[in-house]
Amino acid sequence: MANAGPRRIVLGIGNPDRGDDGAGRAVVRLLRGALPADVEVDEHGGEAAALLSRLDGVAEAFLVDACASGAPSGTVRRFDVAVDPLPQRAFGLSTHAFGLAEAVELGRALGQLPPRCIVYAIEGTSYDAGAPLSEPVAIAVADVARRLSAEVAGKGGSGG
Repeated sequence: MANAGPRRIVLGIGNPDRGDDGAGRAVVRLLRGALPADVEVDEHGGEAAALLSRLDGVAEAFLVDACASGAPSGTVRRFDVAVDPLPQRAFGLSTHAFGLAEAVELGRALGQLPPRCIVYAIEGTSYDAGAPLSEPVAIAVADVARRLSAEVAGKGGSGG
């Protein structure tokens, strides 16, 4: 039976055929069937307009994406984007046509950002076509899945 409460969603963003860019989608693949039934779990290519459409009417969103800020590969950071913008330095250059930071800020400007919107960022290094996740990113994927599962269940997850 569907829950009539506020909509909650976990979106893994990226391209699984471009190495570490598939990190977000790898996280949600681990989470499928492991989260409460009222939480939508889905993969997303990262296109801004489609992403904003997926967030429409959502009360709580968790977005997971790869980033490239120059930190060590596999570094995990958590951002509460309902409070502060994503750092442009980490998300301005994206393998997606329009970066996650721009999509979040467009959502904020249009009043479409969910009241609670958390981004988990996994630092990647290899974005070659056909490459698998690098070892540090694969380890980080498992860590983020664990942290997100606890956070969605209301058992913490802040920090980062």
